[in-house]
Amino acid sequence: MALSDQPLVDLLAAFRSSDPTPGGGSASALGGAIGASLLAMVAGLSKPRTRTPEEDQQLAAARTRCATISDRLAALMDLDSDAYEGVVAAFRLPKNSEDEKAARSAGIQEALRTATEAPLEVMRACLEAMQLAETVAAFGNTNAASDVQVGLELLGAGLRGAGMNVAINLTSLKDQADVAAMKKEARLLEIEASRAHAAAIAALGERN
Repeated sequence: MALSDQPLVDLLAAFRSSDPTPGGGSASALGGAIGASLLAMVAGLSKPRTRTPEEDQQLAAARTRCATISDRLAALMDLDSDAYEGVVAAFRLPKNSEDEKAARSAGIQEALRTATEAPLEVMRACLEAMQLAETVAAFGNTNAASDVQVGLELLGAGLRGAGMNVAINLTSLKDQADVAAMKKEARLLEIEASRAHAAAIAALGERN
């Protein structure tokens, strides 16, 4: 059963089991999914009288997109776990001959790249939701300001946690062009996340 389809108590049991999956990557995706869901909730709350039709449209668009991102992050919980299991499977490939050793090495590298791309996608999704948070903060119901902040913190934690997984996997990749490109993207995502967080907090502050 997919992680996102499991009852909460079963999902938590899976995280605390001695199995290596689900691990930190899936946990990062889960945190981001909850954060995006919180933003979608705030964007859908009943509107204050001062809101304009244009602001309503922006909030509706943000709500729809945050819900989509949340679903994507929920799916990434499974993708991340599957990717790690692919790495484990690759390391178990036979290595009795030179051909088998070459095939195993290539398989390991391909599996590692997939396992790096999964948390990188978590980072991308978390950032997109964080960038929508400014709209939610600026036009959403002010009574839910703390929900926006909690959503931001969960998304930020999800992004940073996924970034840690990207970083550790990059140490095992041999294609230096791939390593450089993914390292650069991860760093840029972290920088943009800091900007998005600051913009949303500033938008909340302007309304208080």
